[in-house]
Amino acid sequence: AGALSPPAAASKWVRLNVGGTYFVSTRQTLCREPKSFLCRLCCQDGPELGSDKDETGAYLIDRDPTYFGPILNYLRHGKLIINKELAEEGVLEEAEFYNIASLVRLVKERIRDNENRTSQGPVKHVYRVLQCQEEELTQMVSTMSDGWKFEQLISIGSSYNYGNEDQAEFLCVVSRELNNSTNGIVKEPSEKAKILQERGSRM
Repeated sequence: AGALSPPAAASKWVRLNVGGTYFVSTRQTLCREPKSFLCRLCCQDGPELGSDKDETGAYLIDRDPTYFGPILNYLRHGKLIINKELAEEGVLEEAEFYNIASLVRLVKERIRDNENRTSQGPVKHVYRVLQCQEEELTQMVSTMSDGWKFEQLISIGSSYNYGNEDQAEFLCVVSRELNNSTNGIVKEPSEKAKILQERGSRM
């Protein structure tokens, strides 16, 4: 007498046939999002939806069952859990189909975070080589624009003779990370400083 009667059991548990794969859940879980397709299908059942059941009484849903697991688990515990082999875009497509707005937001945030991490990828650098005299080194380094980093100093001897004194000449290599704004300009230490080379390179 204490056993759960069939009508009560039938009213609590719901059987879903998603693309040929069966899932079992409770009406309470499926109705966690009142505006979702699953809530309308299982919790607002009416005669017009009778044809949406297969011969076992499971609701027929013509969607990919691969991505239904994360959908159902989200309704169960409110967390977004996606196996590594599943594409977030596939889960997003299903979340939009089932009209689960809060899950759509979560998946979009996950995709955006992944894209940001991927876009950082291998860091690329822009290099510039500046020619200057020994006495100009300190001024040149101190007046470099933000974002530029000193890399290497190469002595090229004293090929230029100004007045009676030989002036030691140097090539100063500087770099900066290549990002969306690569228009930064190195402040020239003097009119004699010449940009000899500029190229992009992967570190």
